Order: sequence, then C-alpha cells, then structure tokens
Amino acid sequence: MTEGPTDQSQITILGIGNILLTDEGFGVRVIEKLFEDYEFPDNVAVVEGGVLGIHLLGTLSKADHLIVVDAVKNKQPPGTLYRLEKDELPERILMKNSLHQTDFLETLTLCQMIDKSPETIVVLGAEPEDIETHSVDLTPVVAARLDDTVALVLRELERLGVSYEKRSL
Repeated sequence: MTEGPTDQSQITILGIGNILLTDEGFGVRVIEKLFEDYEFPDNVAVVEGGVLGIHLLGTLSKADHLIVVDAVKNKQPPGTLYRLEKDELPERILMKNSLHQTDFLETLTLCQMIDKSPETIVVLGAEPEDIETHSVDLTPVVAARLDDTVALVLRELERLGVSYEKRSL
C-alpha cells in the first residue's frame, strides 16, 4: 500500500505564467483544462496563480503538498515535458528567463522562513518555444502538450492518494 496524505492534507495545484506572452502562459492553460474537465475533492485547491508572485504566499503557506505547473526553460526542444522535485527547483528555476519565476522562488523561500513550507513540491512543465511574442495563444508544439501535462498532474494526485472525477459533457 502506498502512503498518501491524510484526508486533512491540503493539496494545491498552482498554474503560473503570463498568458499574454505565448507559451509563458502554459501553466495557466493547464489549470483551465483541469477546471473544465475534472472535479476534485474539497482538500484539493486548483489555483490560477498567473504572475502573482509574493501575493501567493497565503496560498502556498496553506499547502501540505504543492503541484506547480509552468513553462520551464531548460534548453531542450520545445514541448519537452519536465517533472522537478523540491531539491531540483532552485537550479532549474533560476535558468528560467521570467520575472514571475523569481517572485515564485522568493515566495517559496518566505514560506520556509515562516515555517509554512509545503511538505512536497513538484513542478510539472513544458519547454516553451516562444515566451516573448505578445499573444494569448500557445505555439502549436506546446499546445499539443496540454493533455499530456494534465495527465501528469492527475498522476501526481493519484500518487498522493487523491481521487477525482471527469466532468460529464
């Protein structure tokens, strides 16, 4: 039997990114699909974090388990998917050319300082093709990875022992 969180554990799925800069909005677009297609129990918060940075402190400090979805720049082909755990975050996140990512890392550091850091943190993301063009549309190669990333999020929830339901059409 795998150990998952107790029914009292708070799990937060957080999509971050700027939806006005093409693939930079990837994390938010995944959250939109989760909202549209699935229902989650009360202890699972699905949050569109956008570029809120430090304003996410309250949300992050309440999470026992945090799943972050974002565009992750790591010099791989566009559309490459990533799963990063807590100990990999500073090195990989600092490679990202994004203002909100620095705010996010600082917010996680503040959570640690006030002893309200999530027990587990996983970042799921895709390598962006374009994070500079002003457009609300993802590039085709990154948009094609939305469903795969939703599946990765659901797999993380299953790992934590959380059930969910697909919404009926």
